[in-house]
Amino acid sequence: MKTITPISIWKSGKNIDATILNSRVISDNLSTRATFYYSLLSENKEMLTEGNLYMTGADYDAYETNQYAWDWIAAQPQLNVTITGDYVEQEIIPTEREPFRGISLP
Repeated sequence: MKTITPISIWKSGKNIDATILNSRVISDNLSTRATFYYSLLSENKEMLTEGNLYMTGADYDAYETNQYAWDWIAAQPQLNVTITGDYVEQEIIPTEREPFRGISLP
């Protein structure tokens, strides 16, 4: 997943900002074409829109790295988003607690 410059998407009667681009290759014949699934997600990972993109021709011939695929996906007219970085899951840091001291008996 990649973070993107927020874009507003209409869903369920309101505008919600998409801030995450998710994608994966779902088919690649290793010769002439690849199919990618994409979804745009809100900050809390609510799926706002999804679809498939089909890479062929000169685009497929130039497809040698994952970064190329990400840039190609982001630039497609259906999306036209700007990638700002890698999505990093926020780490949940446990709070410090008093150490357990057992039970005192009279």
